[in-house]
Amino acid sequence: MKRILIIDNDSAILEIMQEALCYAGFDVKAIEETNNIFNLISDYQPDIVLIDYILNGINGGELCHQLKKEYCFLPVIIISAHSKVFLSLGNYSCDDFLAKPFNLSDLISRVNSQLQLKNQTSIN
Repeated sequence: MKRILIIDNDSAILEIMQEALCYAGFDVKAIEETNNIFNLISDYQPDIVLIDYILNGINGGELCHQLKKEYCFLPVIIISAHSKVFLSLGNYSCDDFLAKPFNLSDLISRVNSQLQLKNQTSIN
């Protein structure tokens, strides 16, 4: 079972994404804070990370950049309601971007696409 880590400071959105992804067959860990994020990733070993762009204490783009330096093969999807701001700043090495509001089937499709790309990369 593929593991997904979701980081979003909006508990309602976090809960909806967690339920949809669990229903789609994923093992999901959802968190609101980024404290000890590297320890959490090391312990949980997610197959993909979903990060909201607006977080408490750090923006999701900067967090993505830090994660990619440490875990370059870990797919990261940044999610944001501020797509124009995000896209004007660069992509922070994220693998995909999903604008809020989004359709849950689109979320699941993008997660599956990134996981498929990750598997193809690791095979080659």
